[in-house]
Amino acid sequence: MVMAQSLFIELRHRNPEAVIDVLAPAWSRPLLARMPQVRQAIDLPLAHREVGLGKRFRLGRTLAERHYDQAILLPNSFKSALVPLFAGIPLRTGWRGEKRGWVLNDCRDLDKQTLPLMVQRFVALGLPADSALPVDLPDPLPVPQLQVNREQARQVCEQFALPPGQRLLMLCPGAEFGDAKRWPCEHYAEVAKEHINKGWHVVLMGSAKDQAVTGEIAALTGNEACHDLAGKTSLDQAIDLLSQATAVVSNDSGLMHIAAALHRPLVAVYGSTSADFTPPLSDQVAILNTDIDCRPCFQRECPLQHKRCLTELEPSRVIKALERLSASIIVGDMQPCVS
Repeated sequence: MVMAQSLFIELRHRNPEAVIDVLAPAWSRPLLARMPQVRQAIDLPLAHREVGLGKRFRLGRTLAERHYDQAILLPNSFKSALVPLFAGIPLRTGWRGEKRGWVLNDCRDLDKQTLPLMVQRFVALGLPADSALPVDLPDPLPVPQLQVNREQARQVCEQFALPPGQRLLMLCPGAEFGDAKRWPCEHYAEVAKEHINKGWHVVLMGSAKDQAVTGEIAALTGNEACHDLAGKTSLDQAIDLLSQATAVVSNDSGLMHIAAALHRPLVAVYGSTSADFTPPLSDQVAILNTDIDCRPCFQRECPLQHKRCLTELEPSRVIKALERLSASIIVGDMQPCVS
């Protein structure tokens, strides 16, 4: 969802009067609320992979009353094209896929070699159908930038008892995709201890599903300056907290993309996946991985049962990357938690 903001920015650049509403799962509402290009987030009342033909038809007929001019479909699935069809939206734009060509009337052929990045594919759908790609893509591409209310961020820091005026290292050790994306707990703990010894506070971020992982890291760190907030924050609060990070270390995850869109100094750790398709979009990022023959495999679990792509990525590399980021960024950008 974060990368979709690049499309929204381009649409508004081409037409400053454009009104953009976004149909998306309810969980994404806090993200969309931080994007000034979006007028309204509309909840998609369907579970992941649910076809829900009746629900889509009823939603489409409700949206028909709004008389939208165009629908841009970011998912490539057939079912994602049904609501715009039922809504009678006259121009329905998307990439060809799942035999949905007859549902879209602006159906485009994707050349994956020409547009290797997901963000390029998103932005390209906002260009005229006869655009020459990749030549006509904006250069540089629009970069996501989530808005933050400073007072709200201060209140969230206070709510979770984060000491004002302290440097905060935020660690995001979870990965919804699977274990083959998770850098080892003991490695995260080494990074945490190194920074606590330098006077930093460490904040462990994640959902309730990540609590076993963050709990292990907290136990290995063994210091009250390590704050385990996994499962204790809403997405809205997590965005505010990440906005106050002095630096962030994250696996390839949604929180990684949020940290990048908040333009916090970020070390992104890649295991089974690759930054060649969905990199964090920021100029304050260090992307780390290992150079072994079997990666990237894009598997949820290591098929060889060794996870060398993660275990062999030493904590010292992350610590050095954090030092380089800190040295290259102006002091004002490295602000501690607001007081």
